[in-house]
Formats: sequence, structure tokens, C-alpha cells
Amino acid sequence: MSPKRRMQEVKNRMTPMNAMIKVGLTGLLLLIWVFIPNVHAENIQSQDSVKIFSIKDLQELVLRNNPVIRQADLLSDAARAKVAQALGSFDPTLKASFDRKQFGGTDYYNRWASELKVPLWLAGADLKIGFDRNVGTYTNPETTTPVSGLSGLGLSLPIGQGLLIDARRNTLRQSRVMVNYAEAERVNEINKVWFQAIKDYWNWFYAHQQYALIRRGVELANTRYIATRNQTLLGDKPAIDSVEAFITVQERSIQLAKIGIEVQNTRLLVSNHLWDEKGNPLELPEDAVAVHADSVAAGMSSFQLDTLLHTAEDNHPKLQMLRSKSVQLAIERNYLREMLKPKLNLTGSLLATRRDFTSYVPEYYDIGWNNYKVGFDFSFPLFLRSARGKLNENRVKQLDLKLDLQHQTRSILTNVRSSFNDLKAYQSQLAIQTQSIINQETLLRGELQKFELGESTLFLINSRESKLIDMMMKRAELVTKYQQSLADLYYQAGVIRE
Repeated sequence: MSPKRRMQEVKNRMTPMNAMIKVGLTGLLLLIWVFIPNVHAENIQSQDSVKIFSIKDLQELVLRNNPVIRQADLLSDAARAKVAQALGSFDPTLKASFDRKQFGGTDYYNRWASELKVPLWLAGADLKIGFDRNVGTYTNPETTTPVSGLSGLGLSLPIGQGLLIDARRNTLRQSRVMVNYAEAERVNEINKVWFQAIKDYWNWFYAHQQYALIRRGVELANTRYIATRNQTLLGDKPAIDSVEAFITVQERSIQLAKIGIEVQNTRLLVSNHLWDEKGNPLELPEDAVAVHADSVAAGMSSFQLDTLLHTAEDNHPKLQMLRSKSVQLAIERNYLREMLKPKLNLTGSLLATRRDFTSYVPEYYDIGWNNYKVGFDFSFPLFLRSARGKLNENRVKQLDLKLDLQHQTRSILTNVRSSFNDLKAYQSQLAIQTQSIINQETLLRGELQKFELGESTLFLINSRESKLIDMMMKRAELVTKYQQSLADLYYQAGVIRE
């Protein structure tokens, strides 16, 4: 018997009440047909009436107010503070001392010494300006000065160890390099925080998409159950169909309750990254939803991959940290080489009894090449075992760092390529999954038409519909993995996607 003739016989047997119910059920089935291809359009419309918490909103709050980000900013501040400490070694120093002894009417000694020392960057020298006054009965003749005192302008110069680089220049240079190290470390910490935040965001998106699909599935199953129950009461459908329809409602309700907990938990994880400007934790509103990302942006090209690879190789924070450490070790190596030289320090001062530039001082007491004080000190360890041992240790550290840099560079570039391959794979799977959903929608519509003609069962319709919902959830999962893979690609490259 043809479907058309069979449908005509069914209509002839229907009572007016049965006809009304049948029309109602057909209308519900038509609603299901409309729902299936436009489920995501409904999501977009529903999102227009609620708060959409976008990636841009997340980025603004995380990068500006997150305590871990603020803590990372302290790394650069601490490194600059170290530079300021190292610069303190070049601060001018003023010192003075006074001693006097008077006993039994005798002025034993009256000693005053003052000096202004100005460290110089060039050659590690120190410029010294001093004034001494040592008088009294028992003052050492070597240090005795005229009653008016003795002024001096001198220079201390290392011509052996410390001429090219000394401890204070070594410390300053290393501390300046560590500013770059700290900045790279700060960027690395920010990247880690942002990558975790974006992963949590897309997990929240996936849970929300699942919840929307299952909730709509519950509504459809409940509507179908009511229609089937009414037909069962009128004797138009067997009771077993009503039981089966109700079981479907129960199963989807359980699934909805389960995914509802997942939505709450993923929302909490996203909220964990959110803080206001005063450092108070923020919570995502209950009506907030993730941005609609059912359609994926155009995939990355090979040219973009090459750009990311070059960026990673040149500017990845982990590699920048290793390079800064290498520069620091190179500075330390130069200093340790300087320590192999003997210590030979020359000191000299031009002396005068002058206290100011206006008073008269005899020429033979005035500042000049005839009035001076000079000296030198020399020392040299014969075996140099300490200096050579430190230099060898530095060489080992540099070799270890070089090998680590090679390994990290290769590993980072490999991870970037691997993430790019994952991205392309998810993009391909999304295209296939989208086409599969279209095919499944066609099967469901065909099954609904057969059911209307009495050639199908409620079990087959439920199966087709459940399969379609599962496929839509799978597409939402692929979108989530695609977006997370895209975030991972930029994270592996060491940059934050704008």
C-alpha cells in the first residue's frame, strides 16, 4: 500500500477529537523540525538579552587586576631596585673622625681627619679630597701636620687587578642584565596566568553550550511525552509509547542536572581569575554567558606559522631568560679573568696647608708637584687555585646554559608546530562534524515524516534526536578544543593573542 493511500485511510478512521490531537502532535513535530537547524540561532538571540562576558572582558580584568599579574610586575621592580643598590657603590662618601687627649695640663694629641671619596667608573679609580690636622705633644711625627692642618687632593688607581673591571662594575653590569631577565620572567608568568584563564573560559563555554542543548532536549522530550500521553488516553497510541517518552524525559533531566553542576563549577573557575582594581575578588553573574563561538575564524596559514616561529625563536620569554643568564655569566667570566691578575694599586695625593682659595699660603706649602704623598700595595697568590677554580666553574655553567638554550629552542619550536597541527586537525574535524549534523538533521526530519505516516516509532525518533543532540555537543566540544588549541599555539610561542 502506498503511503498516500495509507494516510487517507488513517484520516477516514479518525474521530473529530482524535483529529484535533493528531493535528496538535503534527504541529509539535513541525516545531521540532524548526528547532533542529536553528538551535544555535536561538542561542544567539538568547545571549542578546543576557550579559555576554567576552574574551576581551576577561583579558581586561585578568591582565589589569589579577594578583598573580601584579605579583609578576614586582619582579621588574625588584630587579630595578638591585640596579639602584649596585649604583650605590659609586656614591660619593664623606667621612670624618676626631680624637683629642688632654691630661695633666699637657695636650697629648688633637687629631682631625676628613675625606670625600668619589668612585669613578673609568679604570676603577677613586678620587679623594681630604683634610687632616694632627697636632700635640705625643703625636706621631709621621702624621704630624702644621697647626693649620694639611689638605690633599689625590687619586687611587688599580693598574693590575681591577683596571678593566672590578667588583662594583661587575655587580652593576650583572644587575642591569637581570632587569632584562626579570622582564622576561614577568612576561612568562603573565603568559601562564592568561593561558590558564583562557582554558577555563572555553571550558565554561562548553559547559554552557551543553546545558543549553540538553535543556532544549528536555523541553522537546516533555512536550512529546504530553502529546503521546494524550493520544494514549484516547487509544490512538499504545501505552508503551507513553512510557518510553517519559523515560526519555527522565534521562535527559538527569543529564541536565549533572551538566548544571558542571556549569556552576566552570563559572567558579573563571571567576577565580577575576579581581577588581581594589584587589577584591569578583564573581561572574548568574546570567552571564560566554561569547558565541560556534563558527570558527579562518584558520592560520603557513605564513602566520612562520611568523610565530620566528617570534618564538627571537622573543620567547624562556629563551630571553636563558640569554640574559648567558650575558650575566659572560660578565662574571670577564671579572674572574681579571682576578687572575696581581693586585697593584697606586695612590697619590698633592698636599697643601691651604684651607681655602683666598688666603695666602707660601709657595713651598701650597699645592704643587713638590708636596705630595705616594704609595702602592702589591699582592699575588702564587697558585691562583681559587681564581682558576671559579673560572672553570663559570665555564661549565656557560656550557650547560648553551646546551639548555639549544634544547629549549628546539622544544619550543616543536611545541609551536605541534599546536599548529592540532589546530588544523580540529578545524578539519569541525568541518566534518558540521556536515554530519546537517545529515543527521535530514535523517531526523525523514523519521518524523515516517512517524506521521505511521511507519516509524517513537523509539527511533528519540534515538535520532538524541544522536543529533550528541553531535551538536560534540561540535561544541570541538569548538572548545579548537579555541584552546589556538590559545596554546600562542602560549607556546610566548606571546598573548590580541
